[in-house]
Amino acid sequence: MKFQLMLAPMEGATGSAFRALCHQNGADLTFTEIARVSNLARKKKGELEKIALPDNTPTQIQLAGSKLPEYEKFLASFKPTGGFRGFNLNLGCSSPDFLRQGLGAAMVKRVSRVGEIVSLINKHGYECSIKMRLGMDNYEKQKGAYLNLISAVDASFFVVHARTAKQTLDDPADFSVYKKCVETGKRIVANGDIKAKEQVAELRRLGLHGAMMGRAAMGNPGIFRELQAD
Repeated sequence: MKFQLMLAPMEGATGSAFRALCHQNGADLTFTEIARVSNLARKKKGELEKIALPDNTPTQIQLAGSKLPEYEKFLASFKPTGGFRGFNLNLGCSSPDFLRQGLGAAMVKRVSRVGEIVSLINKHGYECSIKMRLGMDNYEKQKGAYLNLISAVDASFFVVHARTAKQTLDDPADFSVYKKCVETGKRIVANGDIKAKEQVAELRRLGLHGAMMGRAAMGNPGIFRELQAD
């Protein structure tokens, strides 16, 4: 299977125009900004606009939420459009607001609930992937919270941002975690500090499914073509 290069979801940045630009420059898959399922279930206009897919750019809609009835209510009326390629659960956001509500990276240890959400989305006929951090902090990372979730949940692939929620983008991503992630037998996509062909070559060698770029693509949307080149 072809190694996938993906554009990371970024708040205030990855609108439809930028997603289309990156796809034209070689991104295999893109993602919307985070949409709160609670707002989608209530049909809030601003939130619905976030998940609008006006063209055929391959896109997954990124969702944040933990309550099954809200997912059920939203999915019951959802109609795929354009380049829709499924949903992506956000288990990576580290904003204090999200963490206080038990969302984002706070959900990495909620293995059963995450599994229930993925199953519900699948039941409605849609693919579901997961974007996650290594846990809330170094303790959760060392205890293997991220590996427990990957092993137990049946998502289509797992984007592993190789930092904990307590780390900032100034802290280096820990590429050493990917070997154990791949050993789970699941499809793993690397995320965090990826910007060079040598890194992509190493990720391929380790058996990863793909790599996701965010900040590097903001500065250079052509990075996807560059990383694809032989």
